[in-house]
Amino acid sequence: MTDEKLNNGRAVALGNFDGMHIGHLAVLEKTVGLSGKGLTPSVMLFDEHSLKAVLGEAPPRLMTDSERLVFLKKKGLEIITVSFADIKDLTPGEFVDSVLVKQLDAGAVVCGFNYRFGRGAAGDAQQLRSICESRGIECIITDEVLADSLPVSSTAIRKKIENGGIEAANRMLGRCFGFTATVIDGDKRGRTWGFPTINQRLPGDMVVPRFGVYQSLVRVDGQEYKGVTNIGSRPTVGTEIVLSETHILDFNGDLYGKDAEIRLIRFIRPEQKFGSFDELVLQIKKDCLTVKGGVTEDV
Repeated sequence: MTDEKLNNGRAVALGNFDGMHIGHLAVLEKTVGLSGKGLTPSVMLFDEHSLKAVLGEAPPRLMTDSERLVFLKKKGLEIITVSFADIKDLTPGEFVDSVLVKQLDAGAVVCGFNYRFGRGAAGDAQQLRSICESRGIECIITDEVLADSLPVSSTAIRKKIENGGIEAANRMLGRCFGFTATVIDGDKRGRTWGFPTINQRLPGDMVVPRFGVYQSLVRVDGQEYKGVTNIGSRPTVGTEIVLSETHILDFNGDLYGKDAEIRLIRFIRPEQKFGSFDELVLQIKKDCLTVKGGVTEDV
């Protein structure tokens, strides 16, 4: 590959990047590292999840689109969005020539070991390398990434979150799973018990954590606080709406209408129905003591 090519092109990260886990980070870090060769670090995103386009339904998200864009920009990557409908029927060779070469001016590409591309996902990472190198494009393939001796994947992370294995999921993500949502009006019952809470609806297309109580980290108005977050339908109160309800420790203030970021640190206990509100209040006190004695730093 010539120096002229390197000084007039992009280094393109390839993949679904639907979870931004440590496997994705390995690809992105390799891509950013190619800026030393005169290439512009870039990431190619689809306008819709490939599985939604093919099967009609995408898996639950681990991160919203807006959060993903912020995440990628902070990494120093140029974001290029491509229509999946426009490329899904291209052969592997056509994809390289029409997309990577003509549209993106790729001087190098980076992908994971299990990357698939082309019509019917016919092409794999090794074929990509072969085609790219024949066009004078460098191709870097990252190895499989493990966490807790297990392969890291978005599917595995979703299962961990759905089963309450939030600490293992966080290790695979390289950060704490969570979401940002607007604080909505609630029944204010917690305030009468001495445990005021903020209520939030989970983003509709995100994975739903196991119902229960979590130690959490709350970020609002540029400040961080420890929190106790209940994800579920609050069976003792009697509602069918799934909410995130968080008591923020050592905080007094009105957050209605504001956006608050919730990061789940560890699973404390399953959601349960208590025989009385007095029993519920006693358990909330115990949950708060558990959190006060815990660790809240991000992974």
